Amino acid sequence: MPTFQAPSPQAGMGAIPFRDGTTFRVWAPHAQAVFVTGTFDDWAGTAIELGRDGDGSSGTWSAHVTGVQPGAEYRFTIRTPDGDHSRLDPYARQVTNSVGNGVVYDPSAFDWSGDDFAMPAWDDVVIYELHIGTFAGAGARRGDFDHAIRRLPYLRDLGISVVQIMPPFEFAGDISWGYNPAHLFAIESGYGGPDAFKRFIKAAHEHGIAVIVDVVYNHLGPSDLDLWRFDGWSEGDGGGIYFYNDERAVTPWGNTRPDYGRGEVRTFLRDSALTWLEEFRCDGLRFDSTLYIRAVDGDVSDPATALPDGWTFLAWINDEIRARQPWKLTIAEDLRVDPIVVTPTSDGGAGFGAQWDSGFVHRIRAAITTPDDAARDVGEVVAAIVGEGRGPAQTRVIYTESHDEVANGQVRVPEAIAPGDAAGWWAKKRATLGSALVLLSPGMPMLFQGQELLADRWFDDTVAFDWSKAQANVGILMLHRDLITLRRGGNGQTRGLRGPNVAILRADDEAKLLVMHRWSEGGPGDDVIVIANFADRSIDDLRIGVPAAGRWRVRFNSDAPNYARDFGGHEAFDTEADGAPADGLEHSTLVAVGPYSVVVLSQDD
Repeated sequence: MPTFQAPSPQAGMGAIPFRDGTTFRVWAPHAQAVFVTGTFDDWAGTAIELGRDGDGSSGTWSAHVTGVQPGAEYRFTIRTPDGDHSRLDPYARQVTNSVGNGVVYDPSAFDWSGDDFAMPAWDDVVIYELHIGTFAGAGARRGDFDHAIRRLPYLRDLGISVVQIMPPFEFAGDISWGYNPAHLFAIESGYGGPDAFKRFIKAAHEHGIAVIVDVVYNHLGPSDLDLWRFDGWSEGDGGGIYFYNDERAVTPWGNTRPDYGRGEVRTFLRDSALTWLEEFRCDGLRFDSTLYIRAVDGDVSDPATALPDGWTFLAWINDEIRARQPWKLTIAEDLRVDPIVVTPTSDGGAGFGAQWDSGFVHRIRAAITTPDDAARDVGEVVAAIVGEGRGPAQTRVIYTESHDEVANGQVRVPEAIAPGDAAGWWAKKRATLGSALVLLSPGMPMLFQGQELLADRWFDDTVAFDWSKAQANVGILMLHRDLITLRRGGNGQTRGLRGPNVAILRADDEAKLLVMHRWSEGGPGDDVIVIANFADRSIDDLRIGVPAAGRWRVRFNSDAPNYARDFGGHEAFDTEADGAPADGLEHSTLVAVGPYSVVVLSQDD
């Protein structure tokens, strides 16, 4: 039997290994006594009793147990008036499974040597959202982080600068989207656990790719949740110390909303967030459904259901991150496009760096999936792109597909365009038109896994990603790669696409034509003209305004036959701007654009 000192003189929550043993500390303010047991005492149960820290007011209990080394399994025994309860450590850094044991883990043991990665500038962010279990899988085999590492060269060559990982935290069972986290400090054991995630992050950095992880703090579980009535206390039907114990607990996913007004719970969530940013070296966090942190029922317009504690929690956690690592990006899935979410906390905002732009996705999806050209609304496309009232351009994450848009009864864009014929001309033309608008409009562009390959099956966490499409749609893959190259500056030819500025030169709803000017600083290599045709017919000899005289070169033509054999190849040639003023600009030139196509022009630097 190991010797122990209770309470422990060492700091920290959970299981903290030291050279001579491990300190165990847990918050259980209503417990009568607390014990730790594990492989180190042959699961004796109550042989090692923790002591109350300090004067007991903190509600934490601890002991330093000699000889306990990383890899040892353990659980806490919480003594209550209703008997003893075996609990997994809320701060467990590794678990055997969601209902198994905690594992003592040394967070400093991983070899980060050579990892000197720097987060790309926020105007150079191109996000690729992926689900480890399906993206890295094959056939019946579930994906994990080590298999995902093998796909990183593919993402690097595509031009992706940021991968956003759907929640990889230990969840109930073996298959999940990840939005039912049972343990906020433990990486899903089926994905390989904490070291596998660190290997993935280090490898992503070596490929020049940042990693953002999706965190879920709007609810917990609700299954396999040892936090429920953790120390025996609760009120009514409530979940105890970690949760609201009244109507504020209710969410669409279960009655497990954390109590944002309780300091220990706020710290627990904050510590989880900082673990991914600091220990795991993630480059940012995407916060799931912040609406349900801000309001009980997600309706932030109703003061009666507001959660002021949730709002102050979001602002506080962003302040904590900014104070420590201001270059890290936090993204809110708020879906109300309220600029207050991305307003600095010093000005009364929540302080996020960006938020998902629902004002973009729904308008653009409607524009490309509507069957009848006459019903296509160019004005709505303009509203999507300009983003008026939805915050600065570079705080808006813009997309046509995410895990929500391609599941839950919804389908991938190609299938929505042409049901049953997602590989046909109509689907390919309008789906790539949508991708072009994502990658050429002001904002942070995001693709969902497989979008660059015209994936047509709705997202299903039981079905592995169909990598055969990488060969079947190699031209479409090239199209997306070329668009991403342009979006990231085009080797000095399209720097303006990284900028926030956009001017709509022409929005012709009768001709179903949109022409926009994008720029950052302006001038050769920076000014970019984008022509988008939303109709099933080609346009020739189209005179458009341009910001400068001289040669304008075609940098991209989505109708090029090298992207797909059945594309028309309607040619768009380099052109000379020597015409009369047009579209409010002093110069003009003639261009051509194919059906459902996009042409991009710029001048040599």
